[in-house]
Amino acid sequence: MGLLGSNFVKAMIKKGETVQVWNRTFTKAKELEKSGARAFENVADAVRGADIIHLTLKDDESVNDVLRNAQPGLKPGAIIIDHTTTSVPGAIERTNAWKNIGFTYQHAPVFMAPANAFEGSGFMLISGDQSLVNKLDNQLSLMTGKLINFGPETGRAAALKLVGNCFLVGFTAALGDSLTLAESLGAPITDLNTLFASWNPATSISARIKRITQEDLSKPSWELNMARKDTNLFLSAAKNAEKNLTVIPAVAALMDHWISKGHGGDDWTVIGKGQL
Repeated sequence: MGLLGSNFVKAMIKKGETVQVWNRTFTKAKELEKSGARAFENVADAVRGADIIHLTLKDDESVNDVLRNAQPGLKPGAIIIDHTTTSVPGAIERTNAWKNIGFTYQHAPVFMAPANAFEGSGFMLISGDQSLVNKLDNQLSLMTGKLINFGPETGRAAALKLVGNCFLVGFTAALGDSLTLAESLGAPITDLNTLFASWNPATSISARIKRITQEDLSKPSWELNMARKDTNLFLSAAKNAEKNLTVIPAVAALMDHWISKGHGGDDWTVIGKGQL
């Protein structure tokens, strides 16, 4: 019953669902009784009689631990829906292990903030047994703005959730460098907002993926050598302002790697291939 789980519960109750709740810190579960939930100190008691159990936890270890303790209270045929960001092997292992003992485990990680959980907006990912996915479609769709089905492969949703988080982490760190560079150059944040409101680079992501994954990058729209020149300008500006960039030095090293391999005249997106 963290921020995400609590708002899932409030939204369910608002839609007329009967919800029983549990949290390691009981007071967080108890607080939800004000919204109409019924709180339990023991997780096995919380899941007793429930047709569907939703989990929003930290990691594989916490999911395994909570489910192990909940098992004595699970009714036959109960469906476990796990919204936790976990490893791919963990999601696959739990799907198979719970199926072998007569229960259904479905991984459905999310790109949702607490406000999304309350409003039923955001994105939820799912993959695996398509008959089960179809069975759960209506309920899960009510919990999120869009349910994205990645097909029958168990663990694919877990993989795409990690890929998405990887992008968010890298994007945020790179944005931090952009803010530092703007400060170094005396450009106000209001101007940065104006720039990105008009020129939204997010709209080019699909095209950028297509470009990076091409075999032939010999017809550049922006040469790697020129991109590397600009990268030096970033670094020099920050140094002159006595500030440090975090991500760009690693990018510069990656550019140098590809230039040393003879790709300086190729499209700069070759750096998206890592250090092959």
